[in-house]
Amino acid sequence: MKPAIERTGGVVVQADTFANPVFRASLARALAPPSADAPSSGAPAGSNATLDVAASRGVRVAGLLGPAAVGGAGAARGAPAALAEAPIGLGGTTQWRLASLAPTSTVAIFFDVGAPPKGGDLGPQLYLQFVTRYLHASGAPRTRVTTLTRRWADGSDSASLVAGFDQEAAAVAVARLAAHKMETEEDFDATRWLDRTLIRLAARFGDYRKDDPSSFALAPGLAFFPQFLFNLRRSPFVQVFGSSPDETAAARLALARERVADAMVMLQPTLLSYAVGAPAPEPVLLDVASIAADRVLLLDAFFYVVVFHGATVAQWRAARYQDAPEHAAFAALLAAPRRDAEAILAARFPVPRLVDCDQNGSQARFLLAKLNPSSTYASAGAAPSAEVILTDDVSLAVFMDHLRKLAVQS
Repeated sequence: MKPAIERTGGVVVQADTFANPVFRASLARALAPPSADAPSSGAPAGSNATLDVAASRGVRVAGLLGPAAVGGAGAARGAPAALAEAPIGLGGTTQWRLASLAPTSTVAIFFDVGAPPKGGDLGPQLYLQFVTRYLHASGAPRTRVTTLTRRWADGSDSASLVAGFDQEAAAVAVARLAAHKMETEEDFDATRWLDRTLIRLAARFGDYRKDDPSSFALAPGLAFFPQFLFNLRRSPFVQVFGSSPDETAAARLALARERVADAMVMLQPTLLSYAVGAPAPEPVLLDVASIAADRVLLLDAFFYVVVFHGATVAQWRAARYQDAPEHAAFAALLAAPRRDAEAILAARFPVPRLVDCDQNGSQARFLLAKLNPSSTYASAGAAPSAEVILTDDVSLAVFMDHLRKLAVQS
């Protein structure tokens, strides 16, 4: 079913039965029109759309990844000079069809910047134009034209290239490209490809002295990109072991259609910590060290939301402390993450799964699987009370150490 869903812009809801709350809530929202209270409704905002791309001389269209299909038999394929030699995804054209448009529908279009023609002057600026024609939900035809212009930058001018680099958009584009390559290229090693891509970027744009890993540093505009790719390497888009083909397909379909902000939550979930007496939740590192016995954690991984109670909090709850008037602060501690989790569920489509678990419980694995394993069974000198993840995966610190060593090699 994946190609049909992919080409029509459909949505997948994964559940074990039709009575599952995730399926029932998602179906109800799919049939409800968009509103201010539910902007992520499943009802399409437009349909029967075409997307045309035009680019200035020197920029060629390589292809598109997302919920679209190549235009029909009469579609404009584009002049040969406008098309890249190596297509990516849906390539060989400058026009695509989008059967349905949701408020959050997003496509990734790849371009190839070639050498200027002999004796040709490309001018100081380049432009990209996107023309979207679609039928609005009200029945009215609409056309939206977006034109972007940018300065040409010399490849040797690293500062200009870094200044225009969007770390989050780049991470999502790399994730879509890796998922596409895993499905279309035989014997493609996504982990090795991601590592090589990151090493080349670090060696090209890093600031360092040759063969001195301690001198390595990345500009602020690139500082978080290695962390994003570290989490991508551990995500269900790349690590398919332990996931059914249905789970992998559903995850990749969502990655290919959602906007950058939501796709980043898929790649690198957000983690909030709640404590007794704290005025507001505190964002904490996506690390096993963030687990504390007297705190409640809220993990938003897009496909599921986890409310994780520390061991002490779970004991207090079992003793019914929250029912005593003198422990109103503890009752508020239990209610706050649950309320925030319900708000996430109400604003997202498809509706994610809600997991309510305790430290050392069986469902705590939903949280532990997303955390940086800075403390594992093999860690030396770990604190006796620290949470330990039973994994052979390297931690982010080890990953960065290897990146520095490989990037500065002569």
